[in-house]
Amino acid sequence: MLTLVDDVPRAFRDAVLEAFASRPGPRFALVLSGGATARECYEVLARSDPRSIDWSVVDVYIGDERYVPPDDDDANQRLVCESLLERVGAVGGYHPMPTERPLDECVAAYQRVMADLVTGPGIDLIHLGLGPDGHTASLFPDSASLDAGPGELVVATEDPTGLNRHPRVTLTLPAINSARLAVFTVSGASKAEALGRVARGDDLPAGRVHAGHTVWLVDAAARADAP
Repeated sequence: MLTLVDDVPRAFRDAVLEAFASRPGPRFALVLSGGATARECYEVLARSDPRSIDWSVVDVYIGDERYVPPDDDDANQRLVCESLLERVGAVGGYHPMPTERPLDECVAAYQRVMADLVTGPGIDLIHLGLGPDGHTASLFPDSASLDAGPGELVVATEDPTGLNRHPRVTLTLPAINSARLAVFTVSGASKAEALGRVARGDDLPAGRVHAGHTVWLVDAAARADAP
């Protein structure tokens, strides 16, 4: 469902609070991403009325990560910590992707984390962005990571074009599509062409996301090329 909004970060906050209020279990599994729009979304979410969300029962996970140290400027977990976790205080659980071991060990470790989540309480909400090439999480066009099997929840990958540097660890489509709710946030004219292609049904990674419910929150600049 593509929804035109005036303020993407505020719309994201509202989507999280609504999902939290209607969660089916006692806890709330929230999978987060990286990028400039994500940072704005998490800063707004962090300012939510504390009566609207009990962070002590929120379990935070990361949907994809660059293979860099946790405090690297390019690390998604650093962005999540700075924009959200350090602002809201203690959360129920925080599960960043490991990046300080050999890459295959990092993948195996997070595969176990995700398997416990997906086969247990499940992902309540996963936050996703959209790259100008149509990638989401770290699932790039023409990447082998798009062909992951049902039980392959986490993989190592790279951008085949080389435009996005660093090897990556990412959730796969089976993991993403297991979520009860996937929320895309798309802002700015630089995303308009990719969003238009997704809306027209082109086979892009972001277009393969079909969670239990999938919502696209987009602003007018990003919506310009969509039918």
